[in-house]
Amino acid sequence: MRCYLDIETTGLSPKNAEITVVGLALERGPMLEVVQLVSPGIEERSIRAALEGVKTIYTYNGHRFDLPFLRKRLGIHLEKSFVHCDLMFSCWQQELKGGLKRVEQKLDIRRRLKDINGWMAVQLWRDYVENGDTEALQTLLDYNQEDVVNLHALRIRLNVP
Repeated sequence: MRCYLDIETTGLSPKNAEITVVGLALERGPMLEVVQLVSPGIEERSIRAALEGVKTIYTYNGHRFDLPFLRKRLGIHLEKSFVHCDLMFSCWQQELKGGLKRVEQKLDIRRRLKDINGWMAVQLWRDYVENGDTEALQTLLDYNQEDVVNLHALRIRLNVP
């Protein structure tokens, strides 16, 4: 089984930032099942439970961000238990450079929440935590869901096994 993984955090450094959302899109036949773990419910055992049956994890820049962040914050070494394919490197091989959103635009992979980026994701989390804004949390979850679902579309467009 394949899984598409993306995390949201409160910053770029695992020393100073926390993981707020772990998004997983699990490929179950022709369907994708999206599982999202939200802080404080993000733990090694909950991630491993969600990944049961997975053989390959796909990310975008996960080799440099998502997996090291999970390793440093939670002590979970996903690259030891699963095959990891960083689609950013597959994009580079096809001369597609830039962040995920830029690559999506080049490949005409649609996104509903076009105006949200990583910095705004941090602000949405803050609005939720500091003000109890559940709409901000839902927007953050929707943004994360689009990321993991679009990783699936990206893998298909790139013809990556």
